[in-house]
Amino acid sequence: MMLSFCHRLIPNYVCVCFNQPLRFRASGFPRNSLKLSSRQLGMQKSEGAKRLGNQTSDKFKETIHGDPEGGWEKCWEQGLTPWDLKQPTPVILHLQQTDALPRGRALVPGCGTGYDVVAIASPDRYVVGLEISSHAVKKAKELFSSSPNANYFTFLMADFFTWKPTELFDLVYDYTFFCAIEPSMRPAWASRIQDYLKPDGELITLMFPISDHVGGPPYKVSVADYEEVLHPMGFKAISIVDNELAIGPRKGREKLGRWKRSPKLSML
Repeated sequence: MMLSFCHRLIPNYVCVCFNQPLRFRASGFPRNSLKLSSRQLGMQKSEGAKRLGNQTSDKFKETIHGDPEGGWEKCWEQGLTPWDLKQPTPVILHLQQTDALPRGRALVPGCGTGYDVVAIASPDRYVVGLEISSHAVKKAKELFSSSPNANYFTFLMADFFTWKPTELFDLVYDYTFFCAIEPSMRPAWASRIQDYLKPDGELITLMFPISDHVGGPPYKVSVADYEEVLHPMGFKAISIVDNELAIGPRKGREKLGRWKRSPKLSML
Protein backbone atom coordinates (compact mmCIF):
# COMPACT_ATOMS: atom_id res chain seq x y z
CA MET A 1 0.00 0.00 0.00
CA MET A 2 2.80 2.37 0.83
CA LEU A 3 4.43 1.89 -2.60
CA SER A 4 1.14 2.29 -4.42
CA PHE A 5 0.40 5.44 -2.47
CA CYS A 6 3.78 6.90 -3.37
CA HIS A 7 3.33 6.23 -7.05
CA ARG A 8 -0.09 7.82 -7.03
CA LEU A 9 1.28 10.94 -5.41
CA ILE A 10 4.45 11.32 -7.51
CA PRO A 11 4.29 9.02 -10.55
CA ASN A 12 7.68 10.03 -11.94
CA TYR A 13 9.54 9.10 -8.76
CA VAL A 14 10.72 5.69 -7.62
CA CYS A 15 10.05 5.09 -3.96
CA VAL A 16 12.79 3.39 -1.96
CA CYS A 17 11.65 2.30 1.50
CA PHE A 18 13.22 -0.85 2.90
CA ASN A 19 12.20 0.00 6.47
CA GLN A 20 14.19 3.24 6.29
CA PRO A 21 13.03 6.86 6.20
CA LEU A 22 11.26 7.53 2.95
CA ARG A 23 13.59 8.58 0.12
CA PHE A 24 12.91 9.39 -3.50
CA ARG A 25 15.09 9.07 -6.56
CA ALA A 26 14.10 11.33 -9.44
CA SER A 27 14.50 8.74 -12.21
CA GLY A 28 11.99 10.44 -14.48
CA PHE A 29 12.85 14.02 -13.65
CA PRO A 30 14.34 16.08 -16.53
CA ARG A 31 18.05 16.64 -15.96
CA ASN A 32 17.94 20.32 -16.83
CA SER A 33 15.35 20.89 -14.10
CA LEU A 34 17.63 19.45 -11.43
CA LYS A 35 20.70 21.53 -12.13
CA LEU A 36 21.89 24.46 -14.24
CA SER A 37 23.17 23.66 -17.68
CA SER A 38 26.84 24.30 -18.46
CA ARG A 39 25.74 27.26 -20.57
CA GLN A 40 23.78 28.73 -17.64
CA LEU A 41 26.73 28.18 -15.32
CA GLY A 42 29.01 29.85 -17.86
CA MET A 43 26.65 32.81 -18.11
CA GLN A 44 26.53 33.12 -14.32
CA LYS A 45 30.34 33.02 -14.09
CA SER A 46 30.63 35.54 -16.92
CA GLU A 47 28.17 37.91 -15.27
CA GLY A 48 29.96 37.52 -11.94
CA ALA A 49 33.33 38.24 -13.50
CA LYS A 50 31.88 41.24 -15.31
CA ARG A 51 30.46 42.67 -12.08
CA LEU A 52 33.77 42.11 -10.30
CA GLY A 53 35.63 43.73 -13.19
CA ASN A 54 33.33 46.75 -13.10
CA GLN A 55 33.83 47.11 -9.36
CA THR A 56 37.61 46.96 -9.79
CA SER A 57 37.48 49.49 -12.61
CA ASP A 58 35.32 51.88 -10.57
CA LYS A 59 37.62 51.59 -7.55
CA PHE A 60 40.65 52.16 -9.78
CA LYS A 61 39.16 55.36 -11.20
CA GLU A 62 38.23 56.61 -7.74
CA THR A 63 41.80 56.06 -6.58
CA ILE A 64 43.33 57.88 -9.55
CA HIS A 65 41.02 60.87 -9.35
CA GLY A 66 41.22 60.99 -5.56
CA ASP A 67 45.02 61.22 -5.57
CA PRO A 68 46.41 62.60 -8.87
CA GLU A 69 49.97 62.52 -7.54
CA GLY A 70 50.11 59.09 -5.91
CA GLY A 71 47.07 57.35 -7.36
CA TRP A 72 48.95 55.10 -9.76
CA GLU A 73 51.25 53.87 -7.00
CA LYS A 74 48.25 53.09 -4.79
CA CYS A 75 46.58 51.17 -7.62
CA TRP A 76 49.61 48.94 -8.05
CA GLU A 77 49.91 48.42 -4.30
CA GLN A 78 46.23 47.44 -4.02
CA GLY A 79 46.12 45.34 -7.18
CA LEU A 80 43.71 47.72 -8.89
CA THR A 81 45.22 47.13 -12.34
CA PRO A 82 42.40 46.12 -14.75
CA TRP A 83 44.62 47.00 -17.73
CA ASP A 84 47.32 44.48 -16.76
CA LEU A 85 47.10 41.35 -18.95
CA LYS A 86 49.74 39.49 -16.89
CA GLN A 87 51.14 38.22 -20.17
CA PRO A 88 52.76 39.72 -23.28
CA THR A 89 50.38 41.55 -25.60
CA PRO A 90 49.65 39.03 -28.39
CA VAL A 91 50.24 41.42 -31.29
CA ILE A 92 53.60 42.71 -30.02
CA LEU A 93 54.68 39.11 -29.42
CA HIS A 94 53.66 38.31 -33.00
CA LEU A 95 55.69 41.23 -34.36
CA GLN A 96 58.70 40.04 -32.37
CA GLN A 97 58.36 36.46 -33.57
CA THR A 98 58.00 37.53 -37.21
CA ASP A 99 61.00 39.87 -37.02
CA ALA A 100 58.80 42.87 -37.77
CA LEU A 101 60.21 45.24 -35.12
CA PRO A 102 63.10 47.69 -35.47
CA ARG A 103 66.38 46.59 -33.96
CA GLY A 104 68.48 48.77 -31.69
CA ARG A 105 67.16 50.53 -28.58
CA ALA A 106 63.48 50.40 -27.64
CA LEU A 107 61.42 52.30 -25.05
CA VAL A 108 58.17 51.10 -23.47
CA PRO A 109 56.59 53.92 -21.42
CA GLY A 110 54.17 52.92 -18.69
CA CYS A 111 55.51 49.36 -18.88
CA GLY A 112 53.81 48.11 -15.70
CA THR A 113 55.22 44.75 -14.65
CA GLY A 114 57.12 44.47 -17.90
CA TYR A 115 55.71 41.55 -19.88
CA ASP A 116 56.02 43.39 -23.21
CA VAL A 117 59.49 44.65 -22.33
CA VAL A 118 60.77 41.13 -21.80
CA ALA A 119 58.89 39.77 -24.82
CA ILE A 120 60.70 42.00 -27.32
CA ALA A 121 64.13 42.14 -25.66
CA SER A 122 66.84 40.28 -27.58
CA PRO A 123 70.51 40.49 -28.54
CA ASP A 124 69.40 42.75 -31.40
CA ARG A 125 67.18 44.96 -29.26
CA TYR A 126 67.85 46.52 -25.85
CA VAL A 127 64.58 47.54 -24.18
CA VAL A 128 64.01 50.14 -21.47
CA GLY A 129 60.79 49.78 -19.51
CA LEU A 130 59.78 53.11 -17.99
CA GLU A 131 57.29 53.17 -15.13
CA ILE A 132 56.24 55.80 -12.59
CA SER A 133 55.21 53.25 -9.94
CA SER A 134 58.01 51.92 -7.74
CA HIS A 135 55.78 48.98 -6.78
CA ALA A 136 55.34 47.96 -10.43
CA VAL A 137 59.08 48.28 -11.11
CA LYS A 138 59.88 46.16 -8.07
CA LYS A 139 57.39 43.52 -9.21
CA ALA A 140 58.83 43.54 -12.74
CA LYS A 141 62.33 42.97 -11.43
CA GLU A 142 61.13 40.15 -9.19
CA LEU A 143 59.37 38.47 -12.10
CA PHE A 144 62.06 38.77 -14.74
CA SER A 145 65.49 39.33 -13.22
CA SER A 146 66.36 35.69 -13.92
CA SER A 147 65.01 35.62 -17.48
CA PRO A 148 67.33 34.16 -20.13
CA ASN A 149 67.35 37.54 -21.92
CA ALA A 150 67.81 39.61 -18.74
CA ASN A 151 70.92 41.27 -20.18
CA TYR A 152 68.84 42.92 -22.88
CA PHE A 153 66.32 44.92 -20.85
CA THR A 154 66.08 47.16 -17.81
CA PHE A 155 63.29 48.69 -15.73
CA LEU A 156 63.49 52.29 -14.57
CA MET A 157 61.23 54.23 -12.25
CA ALA A 158 60.86 57.66 -13.83
CA ASP A 159 58.31 60.17 -15.10
CA PHE A 160 57.94 59.90 -18.87
CA PHE A 161 57.42 63.66 -19.14
CA THR A 162 60.57 64.70 -17.28
CA TRP A 163 62.98 61.79 -17.80
CA LYS A 164 66.29 62.55 -19.52
CA PRO A 165 67.76 59.51 -21.29
CA THR A 166 71.42 59.42 -22.24
CA GLU A 167 70.72 57.85 -25.63
CA LEU A 168 67.94 58.08 -28.21
CA PHE A 169 65.73 55.18 -29.29
CA ASP A 170 65.05 53.33 -32.52
CA LEU A 171 61.59 52.31 -31.31
CA VAL A 172 58.98 53.60 -28.89
CA TYR A 173 56.05 51.27 -28.20
CA ASP A 174 52.94 52.72 -26.53
CA TYR A 175 50.03 50.63 -25.28
CA THR A 176 47.61 51.74 -22.54
CA PHE A 177 49.80 54.76 -21.80
CA PHE A 178 48.36 57.34 -24.20
CA CYS A 179 44.85 56.45 -23.00
CA ALA A 180 45.88 56.64 -19.33
CA ILE A 181 47.03 60.25 -19.33
CA GLU A 182 44.69 63.22 -19.26
CA PRO A 183 43.74 64.20 -22.84
CA SER A 184 45.15 67.67 -22.17
CA MET A 185 48.60 66.07 -21.79
CA ARG A 186 48.60 64.43 -25.20
CA PRO A 187 50.50 67.23 -26.99
CA ALA A 188 53.25 66.91 -24.34
CA TRP A 189 53.23 63.14 -24.90
CA ALA A 190 53.85 63.65 -28.62
CA SER A 191 56.62 66.16 -27.92
CA ARG A 192 58.41 63.70 -25.66
CA ILE A 193 58.04 60.92 -28.24
CA GLN A 194 59.75 63.21 -30.74
CA ASP A 195 62.52 63.94 -28.26
CA TYR A 196 63.15 60.28 -27.43
CA LEU A 197 63.26 58.87 -30.97
CA LYS A 198 66.16 58.94 -33.37
CA PRO A 199 65.44 60.88 -36.58
CA ASP A 200 64.71 57.61 -38.41
CA GLY A 201 63.09 55.92 -35.41
CA GLU A 202 59.63 54.37 -35.34
CA LEU A 203 56.67 54.82 -33.02
CA ILE A 204 54.26 51.91 -32.61
CA THR A 205 50.93 52.74 -31.01
CA LEU A 206 48.40 50.12 -30.04
CA MET A 207 45.38 52.42 -29.98
CA PHE A 208 42.90 51.53 -27.24
CA PRO A 209 40.08 52.02 -26.34
CA ILE A 210 38.52 53.15 -29.62
CA SER A 211 35.04 53.93 -28.32
CA ASP A 212 32.70 56.78 -27.46
CA HIS A 213 32.60 56.38 -23.67
CA VAL A 214 32.89 59.38 -21.37
CA GLY A 215 35.58 59.85 -18.75
CA GLY A 216 38.55 57.73 -17.81
CA PRO A 217 41.14 56.49 -17.46
CA PRO A 218 41.25 54.84 -19.84
CA TYR A 219 40.15 57.82 -21.91
CA LYS A 220 38.63 57.11 -25.30
CA VAL A 221 40.94 57.43 -28.30
CA SER A 222 40.64 57.63 -32.06
CA VAL A 223 43.05 57.69 -34.98
CA ALA A 224 42.30 61.40 -35.27
CA ASP A 225 43.41 61.94 -31.65
CA TYR A 226 46.84 60.55 -32.46
CA GLU A 227 47.09 62.46 -35.74
CA GLU A 228 46.16 65.70 -34.02
CA VAL A 229 49.20 65.61 -31.76
CA LEU A 230 51.68 63.62 -33.88
CA HIS A 231 51.36 65.48 -37.18
CA PRO A 232 52.66 68.77 -35.73
CA MET A 233 55.70 66.81 -34.48
CA GLY A 234 56.43 65.61 -38.01
CA PHE A 235 55.07 62.06 -37.64
CA LYS A 236 53.12 60.36 -40.40
CA ALA A 237 51.38 57.00 -40.22
CA ILE A 238 52.94 54.37 -42.43
CA SER A 239 50.36 51.77 -41.41
CA ILE A 240 47.12 51.70 -39.40
CA VAL A 241 45.25 48.39 -39.20
CA ASP A 242 42.74 46.70 -36.94
CA ASN A 243 44.36 44.58 -34.27
CA GLU A 244 43.14 41.11 -35.18
CA LEU A 245 45.05 39.64 -32.24
CA ALA A 246 43.32 41.76 -29.58
CA ILE A 247 42.22 39.85 -26.49
CA GLY A 248 38.51 39.10 -26.17
CA PRO A 249 37.15 42.15 -24.30
CA ARG A 250 39.23 44.50 -26.50
CA LYS A 251 38.40 43.03 -29.91
CA GLY A 252 37.06 45.66 -32.28
CA ARG A 253 38.38 48.44 -30.05
CA GLU A 254 42.06 48.45 -31.03
CA LYS A 255 44.13 49.52 -33.99
CA LEU A 256 47.85 49.07 -34.55
CA GLY A 257 49.54 52.23 -35.81
CA ARG A 258 53.11 52.53 -37.05
CA TRP A 259 54.55 56.02 -37.41
CA LYS A 260 57.76 57.49 -38.76
CA ARG A 261 58.97 60.98 -38.02
CA SER A 262 60.41 63.49 -40.43
CA PRO A 263 64.22 63.36 -40.64
CA LYS A 264 65.09 66.32 -38.48
CA LEU A 265 67.30 66.59 -35.44
CA SER A 266 66.03 65.64 -32.01
CA MET A 267 67.75 67.19 -29.02
CA LEU A 268 67.98 65.54 -25.59
